[in-house]
Amino acid sequence: QGCTQKYIVKNYFYYYLFKFSAALGEEIFYITFLPFTYWNIDHSVSRRMIIVWSIVMYIGQVSKDILKWPRPLSPPVVKLEMRTNAEYGMPSTHAMAATAISFSFFIATTNQYKYPFELGLVAAFVFSTLVCLSRLYTGMHTVLDVIGGALISAVLLVLLYPAWDTIDHLLLTSPFCPLFSIVVPLVLCYNYPKLDYYSPTRGDTTTILGAAAGATVGFWLNNQYAAPAYTSKTFQPGFPLITSAMLFVLARFFVGISVVLLARWVMKSAVLGALGYRYQFPIRDLEARRRLEVEVPYKFVTYSSVGFTATVIVPLLHELLGLM
Repeated sequence: QGCTQKYIVKNYFYYYLFKFSAALGEEIFYITFLPFTYWNIDHSVSRRMIIVWSIVMYIGQVSKDILKWPRPLSPPVVKLEMRTNAEYGMPSTHAMAATAISFSFFIATTNQYKYPFELGLVAAFVFSTLVCLSRLYTGMHTVLDVIGGALISAVLLVLLYPAWDTIDHLLLTSPFCPLFSIVVPLVLCYNYPKLDYYSPTRGDTTTILGAAAGATVGFWLNNQYAAPAYTSKTFQPGFPLITSAMLFVLARFFVGISVVLLARWVMKSAVLGALGYRYQFPIRDLEARRRLEVEVPYKFVTYSSVGFTATVIVPLLHELLGLM
């Protein structure tokens, strides 16, 4: 499974298009786009996207390890990715995430911002389609895996939409929100379906639920203490509006993402160091880091810190720097 196949790229446009599209369903996209939405677009949109994303991804990951449908055989297909080769195939969580994020963003913004409905619908469809097609091009999923993932995500969106406002209100106002947001995801992570061999699905699920837990606690805390919202009133005079707006957007993003990545590195090192001392293993011991008692706490604490940093620490820093 760890061997890299030899292949010849005959169409570089498709190759780079679908390699890029595949990255839109991975951590690098989540850790940039979701915070970007919170810092530069709208808090309520970001909250709804994170709620839907975490629920959809948990159901998708668990479904993989319950159904245990294999990925496409290689040969005949050529696999351009190897990291996720140890996971089962059905449903495609890339397809689920792309469908959930693109259409939840479209639904959440269509009632708050004035833009052509058709344009938003087409953009959501193109985004999710590109990610779905990338899973076929890279040889990681069958057509059935992709269709199944997209349909499951669509059904979950339909079921969750009527409860969006209620869930959002409870997460912002309920005194039990912080406890609920931490305990429930941890219970789900520790009781993740067991497999006969190691699969990264449990670790990836813990990462997702941890990030959502930290962000949810941040949302609640911001609401309790009436944290200032981002506005467009801080544009510097003397520049055209679009130039000033873009400068603030870029400044918020680069400052924010730098702090988020720093927080991830610091917490990962600290938690792994503490767990290594507790269970007596070297930090670089990959097999030890895959054990349940190590993987779940280290990934959950690390990424809950990332979610909390993005929603609480970064906005405070933006305010301090005059970027609100």
